[in-house]
Amino acid sequence: MLVAFSVAPSGAGDSVSEAVAAAVKVVRESGLPHETTSMFTTIEGEWDEVMDVVRRATEAVSANAPRTSLVLKADIRPGYTNQLQEKVRRVEEHLSRE
Repeated sequence: MLVAFSVAPSGAGDSVSEAVAAAVKVVRESGLPHETTSMFTTIEGEWDEVMDVVRRATEAVSANAPRTSLVLKADIRPGYTNQLQEKVRRVEEHLSRE
């Protein structure tokens, strides 16, 4: 499965980068395939391992915030792996035909 999520503290002032960095650190240390962009971090793996990383990343942000916002989107497709790259490759393939 792929899970794209965004977690940030609420009421933390103008910058949330320090709290977001704590969440990204959890993701990187998980060893799961991942990609971080300006808006979301996407993780690939099995349900339990991915959701555990999301939970721990959320807890890292919540450790220094009175309130936390979590946005999550999942692509649950049993039997498929390496979709973090393959989904993009398929789109690029279509674009290259034009």
